[in-house]
Amino acid sequence: MGLLEKVAKTHRGQRKPAQGSGKKSWSEPSFWDLDRLRWPFLSSTSLGSEREQIENDFEGYVQHIYKGDGPIFALMMVRQLVFSEARFQFRRISRGRPGDLFGDKALSILEKPWTNGTTGDLLSRMIQDVDLAGNAFVARVPGTDRLRRLRPDWVTIVSASKSEPALYGAALDAELLGYYYSPRAPGAAKDTLLLPHEVAHFAPIPDPIAQWRGMSWLTPVLREISSDLAATRHKLSFFEHGATPSLAVKLDASVTPEMFQRFKALMDEQHQGADNAYRTLYLGGGADVTPLTMDLRQLDFKNTQGAGESRLAAAAGVPSTIVGFSEGLQGSSLNAGNYGSARRRFADATMRPLWRNVAGSLSSLIEVPPGAELWFDDRDIAFLRDDRKDSAEIQQAKAAAIRQLVDAGYEPKSVIAAIEAEDMTLLKHTGLYSVQLQPPGTTAAPAEPAPSGPTPPDDPSGPDPAEEQ
Repeated sequence: MGLLEKVAKTHRGQRKPAQGSGKKSWSEPSFWDLDRLRWPFLSSTSLGSEREQIENDFEGYVQHIYKGDGPIFALMMVRQLVFSEARFQFRRISRGRPGDLFGDKALSILEKPWTNGTTGDLLSRMIQDVDLAGNAFVARVPGTDRLRRLRPDWVTIVSASKSEPALYGAALDAELLGYYYSPRAPGAAKDTLLLPHEVAHFAPIPDPIAQWRGMSWLTPVLREISSDLAATRHKLSFFEHGATPSLAVKLDASVTPEMFQRFKALMDEQHQGADNAYRTLYLGGGADVTPLTMDLRQLDFKNTQGAGESRLAAAAGVPSTIVGFSEGLQGSSLNAGNYGSARRRFADATMRPLWRNVAGSLSSLIEVPPGAELWFDDRDIAFLRDDRKDSAEIQQAKAAAIRQLVDAGYEPKSVIAAIEAEDMTLLKHTGLYSVQLQPPGTTAAPAEPAPSGPTPPDDPSGPDPAEEQ
């Protein structure tokens, strides 16, 4: 019995062993435990006791980022809507080169992953988890042809080392043992250790400090998200409080320092922070009021917030023009050529790498035919329709090349194989050449058909062929 089977037999259906239990296994710490993810979206001095904070757990990300920030929701929706349009097929591999796509009954589990589920539902769940958590886990339900999406914060990646058990995941011979699924939902009965071939782990952005764990693209831009949320609250407070500017207060010289400190404390309590911004100020005698704060136009609010949105779009790999941010909807960005370039960049540099990665991840859950690989089929995606025009031009060029090679005497089947595989060594020649390449007199004239009637006898009185020469 191998190491994986021993661990699975020991742990399957049991609770996670406590520290010091003697189990020589190691689990990567949850990415929620990283200090760099514990950033509040605003400091306590600006929001007072009611400050909101990006929680260091999956539900916190969902509530405060996905459901609480408009630009992030827009970016994630664009990625999800395009990503979920792909379908899965098998692709033949011949001499290391990809061939044609074909279907098989083994793909049915990806076409109907769960009751009333589709391939689009499966891909939507996976890209959501990857965007929020950096990791997506899909397990095959034992004894069925159904899949189950595992909440990423309930999964722990487990590995072990034979030579250096103290190092665990950092050891040179560290081996992935499986995925420990520990649901924390009400009524959850048991934890389960799933073997690597039972789980599809989709993590397109590797975490540099971990061996197997992925990283969310939201992590580097948490500060930008904080700024965007603060700007939104600032704008809301401006309109909620009558769009009146902040004020500076000057007191009479007769006011003592003690009186000034009490007055300042009262002012800070009632008017400091985004929630108290723009409120009307009431003062007693001896106080001089001077407006200080500029309005939204003077603050250049639109450009300030638009620049932050562009930084978020860059991290998501979605051009501002595609998602509809303000900076992408002005000037030459709306030209057909520029929009086409943005669409091509999004498709080629963001979507297709994600599709390739998820196809490789899901291949562990199905039986892939020999000489093939699990691949994505993007031919029916409306967003990539312009790519079909380019494909038609490529096919036209291929057809011209096939015609030229066949006319040159190569076998038609070998010509098609060589063109599709982009490997000219697959060409096989028939030995026949074009008549223009033959030296004069080396090509035999076609034989005349024999007469259908009896052959007449030679006429001895006829002219001598030699004399005619």
